[in-house]
Amino acid sequence: MYNWFMLARTYSCAVVGLDGVIVEVEVDYTNGLPGMTIVGLPDAAVQESRERVQTAVKNAGLHFPRHRVVVNLAPAVVRKEGPAYDLPIALGVVILAGYLPQDAIEGALVIGELSLDGVARHTRGILPMAAAARANGFKRMFVPEVDAAEAALIPDLEVYPVKSLADLYDHLMGRRLIEPFQPSDALALDPLFVPTDFAEVKGQEHVKRALEVAAAGGHNVLMVGSPGAGKTLLARALPGILPEMSLEESLDVTRIYSVADQLPAGTPLIRQRPFRAPHHTISHAGLVGGGNIPKPGEISLAHRGVLFLDEFPEFGTRVLEVMRQPMEDKVVTISRAKGSLTFSANFQLIAAMNPCPCGYYGDSQKPCTCAPAMVTKYQKRISGPLLDRIDIHIEVPRVDYDKLSSDRLGETSESIRKRVQAAREVQNRRFSGSANQRANGGTDIVCNADMRVAEVRQFCQVDDQSQALMRSAMTQLNLSARAYHRILKLARTIADLAGSEQIQSVHLAEALQYRPKLMM
Repeated sequence: MYNWFMLARTYSCAVVGLDGVIVEVEVDYTNGLPGMTIVGLPDAAVQESRERVQTAVKNAGLHFPRHRVVVNLAPAVVRKEGPAYDLPIALGVVILAGYLPQDAIEGALVIGELSLDGVARHTRGILPMAAAARANGFKRMFVPEVDAAEAALIPDLEVYPVKSLADLYDHLMGRRLIEPFQPSDALALDPLFVPTDFAEVKGQEHVKRALEVAAAGGHNVLMVGSPGAGKTLLARALPGILPEMSLEESLDVTRIYSVADQLPAGTPLIRQRPFRAPHHTISHAGLVGGGNIPKPGEISLAHRGVLFLDEFPEFGTRVLEVMRQPMEDKVVTISRAKGSLTFSANFQLIAAMNPCPCGYYGDSQKPCTCAPAMVTKYQKRISGPLLDRIDIHIEVPRVDYDKLSSDRLGETSESIRKRVQAAREVQNRRFSGSANQRANGGTDIVCNADMRVAEVRQFCQVDDQSQALMRSAMTQLNLSARAYHRILKLARTIADLAGSEQIQSVHLAEALQYRPKLMM
C-alpha cells in the first residue's frame, strides 16, 4: 500500500463548443460521514458518478475508502457535463486509497464512463479532447476501447484502449500491460460511395450543368419545379460529384460529429462529405444549434458538405432567416447569458421548392389551380435577403415521356467529378499561394464560394466587354452589391471549369443566367 491521506490528482477534459478544455480532478478526504461529494460546477450526470464510481471500484476488486471523499473539478468556472469523468475520478480514489502511486499516471489524460461492473463505455467528444491533450503537452491518453481509434487520429499521442477499471489498474501496476493503439490502414480515405449516379437521371441536362458548377465552387443552389420533376433525385445525386475531402477537412467534420455524438459505429473518421436533409418541421435551434447547453445544429453537421432543404417555403420563416448570418460568415455564434459558443458552419445549401401551393404554376401540361395572390404569397415566404445569398437559381421542368423511356444513359457522376476535382485543385493552388492567405498564416478559403471581397478583387478581374455586360445587368436586374460579388465568384468557377485563367464574357453571361427570374 502507498501513502494514505495524500491528495490525489488526475487529469481529464471537458468539451466547450468544439474545443477541449483540460480539467484537473483533485480527490482528497474531508470531515463527515463516509461518502463522496463532487464540486466544480458539475451537472446531474457528473453528480451521479458518485454511485457509479463507488460500485465500479468495489467490482474491480478494490476497497472504496470508508471516509468522506471530496472531488474537485477545476477550473470551477467551466461547466462539467456528461459521464466522461467517471474513470479519472475512480483512478483518483484508487490513488488516494493507497493502491497506486501518484506518479503512475504522470503526463496522462484519462477519459471514460464506467458501468457498475467497471467496464469503460463510449464517451462523446473524444477527438477534441485528444487534440487538447496534445496541445497541452500530454504524452499519454487512456480512453474507452471503443473510442481508441478516434483518439488515435491525433498524431504524437500514445492512446491506450481501456476495457475496464481493473485492466487499467493492472496496467498501471505493471502486471498486465495495455498495448498502445495502432491505427490501421483502414483509416485511409476510401473511394467515394455514390448512392445515385447522374447517369440514371433522365434529361435535365441544364440542371446537371448548374449542379456541376455548384459542386466545383461550393455555391448555393435553389431548384424550382413541378412535383416529380426530379429535384430531390438531383440533390441526392450531388454528393457523387463532390470532390473528396482532405484529411484536414475530414478531421474538422469528425470533430463536430464527435461532439454531437453522431459518429457512426466503427467509423472513427468521417471520409464522405456530409449530406443533411432535415424535415421542414425542424426548429430553429435544431437547424442552427442551441439548447440550454448549446450543441451543434444541422448547419454545423453539414459543415464541408451539403445541407438539403426540400419543400423550402414550408420551413418556418424564423428558421430560414437565422441561416442568413451563417451563410455569410461560415460560422454560427450562439449567445446565452452564460457565454457564447461558435460552431463551424461552412455548408453548401441546396434547396428545392414548388412554384406555388398546388405545385403546377408554369407547368407545360398540368394547369395551376392557385389564385395569383396565393402564388405570390407562397413565393414570398422566401425573403429577398435569403434569395440574394443563393448563387444559382435554376428551373427544373417536367421530363417528357421519350426521355424517361429511353435506355440511353447520361454522363456518369465519376466523369463529372473528375472535372469538379480539377477545378477544385486550381482553386487550392490559387488560394494557398495568395498574398492574403500568407499574411493570415492559413488557408481557410478552399473554394470560390468562400472568397471574401479582397479575394474577389484580386482573382475576379474582368475585361472591358465583361464590364459592359455587368453594368447592363446591374441596371436591368437591380442587383445588390452582394449579388455583384456572388456573380463574379460564380463566373470565376465557370472559368475554372473551362480551364481559363481569365473570366471572359461567356463565363459571366452563364453566371448571370443563374440569377432569380420573376415567376409572375
